[in-house]
Amino acid sequence: MRTLTLILFLSLIGATTAWSDSGLVTVKSVHDVAQTADRLEKVLKAKGMKVFARIDHAQGAAGAGLQLRPTELVIFGNPKVGTPLMNCSQSVAIDLPQKALIWQDADGQVWFSYNDPGYLAKRHGLTGCDAVLQKVATALSNFAKAATMP
Repeated sequence: MRTLTLILFLSLIGATTAWSDSGLVTVKSVHDVAQTADRLEKVLKAKGMKVFARIDHAQGAAGAGLQLRPTELVIFGNPKVGTPLMNCSQSVAIDLPQKALIWQDADGQVWFSYNDPGYLAKRHGLTGCDAVLQKVATALSNFAKAATMP
């Protein structure tokens, strides 16, 4: 209910800012799913990030004779950033490399979601990694903005 109320509120004010719920940061996109994912890939590559995979879940569903609104997952990372996090707590490797979920809701609005680094820190008991976590949080926020804004 809390998420639905927040979504309705953000829709009414036309917000494009991020919110975090259940460990996810979600940002409204002004582009369709494919364009948002394309823009994300472009900025990731420009910043020297490795794009490991791009998964089109709707296409997969169609292959199984099922329907799904446009939904794509982009998996990306950089060992120079991920390795220090894994050195703080190896269990964080289950959440690495980073992922961005780009999806269209039932009303046709496109959203960009990613794991909140603060949530990952709590989940994995990361200590002594504050500087790396801040760097990751800033980078993810910047990637989301670049992919979702006009």
